[in-house]
Amino acid sequence: MEMRERIATALKDAMKSKDQERLSTLRLINAAIKDREIAMRGAGDGASVGDAEVLAIMGKMVKQRQESARAYEEGGRLELAEKELREVSVIEEFLPRQLSGDEVEAAVSAAIAKVGASSIRDMGRVMAELKGKYTGQMDFGAVGPMVKDKLG
Repeated sequence: MEMRERIATALKDAMKSKDQERLSTLRLINAAIKDREIAMRGAGDGASVGDAEVLAIMGKMVKQRQESARAYEEGGRLELAEKELREVSVIEEFLPRQLSGDEVEAAVSAAIAKVGASSIRDMGRVMAELKGKYTGQMDFGAVGPMVKDKLG
């Protein structure tokens, strides 16, 4: 089932079960997807938002909420931090399983071998390979330095 269909089905289920918190989070996901579609239309691409793009949007939403929760905890606003973390759990239901450290390491090594990377100048090609294959499954902010270490 396509990602957007899964979200729409979950939205309907949340409406039927009157789960307001879940419904609110699912509506936020839909709004973010529609915003991206409008931006793409404005750029003249004419393309629609695919599953990879939806995964990227949701990954960004998770990261934003985790940062907000951390800020709320530091500010002593635990109820707001808990709300952010509950939203994260709803969003993560739609994301693929995150790769473990060992799996990320193996994926990086495989990508380096596949593109024939030999120096730091090949880092962009390695990252493109990883993003094409593992979008939503790894934190590319953490993977970048790992690739750099292996190539440097």
